[in-house]
Amino acid sequence: MAEKNILAYFKSPEEAEGAARKLQALRVVDYSIDRFSRYGSGTMMEFAQDLEMSHQSAGIMAKADPSNSGMSDGGQGGPTGRDILLTAVVDENVHHQAMKIVEDAGGMI
Repeated sequence: MAEKNILAYFKSPEEAEGAARKLQALRVVDYSIDRFSRYGSGTMMEFAQDLEMSHQSAGIMAKADPSNSGMSDGGQGGPTGRDILLTAVVDENVHHQAMKIVEDAGGMI
């Protein structure tokens, strides 16, 4: 049994979780849902008054970004909108079916 990978980007964790639930009907081998940022902290970030990050360098970079000053439109590039990554491993026999499920759920492959 050969396996194939799918990497899909979503706008929200809920969209990705919905796709993952549907993929489980196809007997997905494995999957994960992660949020990423342009600073590479590797953890979920909370953007509020203070940025809480586990990696000090990532926190410094995020706080220094012009989009956090309140004087910027925030359009400095980087991951905007689709910052949730669904990674799935499926049997190659259902790969096309799985990709359709992901796309129908709002994922960008």
